[in-house]
Amino acid sequence: MRDPTIPDIKDRKKIMFYDSADRQTRLKIRCDYDGISQSQFFRMMITGYIENDNMVYTFLKKYKEKYKIQGDQKRSTIEKIRTDACSTQKKHALAGEEIENIFDIIETETGL
Repeated sequence: MRDPTIPDIKDRKKIMFYDSADRQTRLKIRCDYDGISQSQFFRMMITGYIENDNMVYTFLKKYKEKYKIQGDQKRSTIEKIRTDACSTQKKHALAGEEIENIFDIIETETGL
């Protein structure tokens, strides 16, 4: 059975980065345990990230705070934008593409 998460061959782009051999081995073991490939895992995480999944966002927020990935002011600005966007979404019952447009407008206005 074909993996439905694999993009069509003409639309594929390779995403590559480096990590330690230990972490790659641990990732492979965890993926095997969960019955998914490493590619499926990364596509799942990328989907969660680009679709603003709350659980992915919460993890990233904690990780950035713990490892000082961004300054406090930058993280605070991002949090305010997200909060404002969620409030606007609820207030105006917006969904999908409309929400992406709001994020783009806010990003442009704040220069992020």
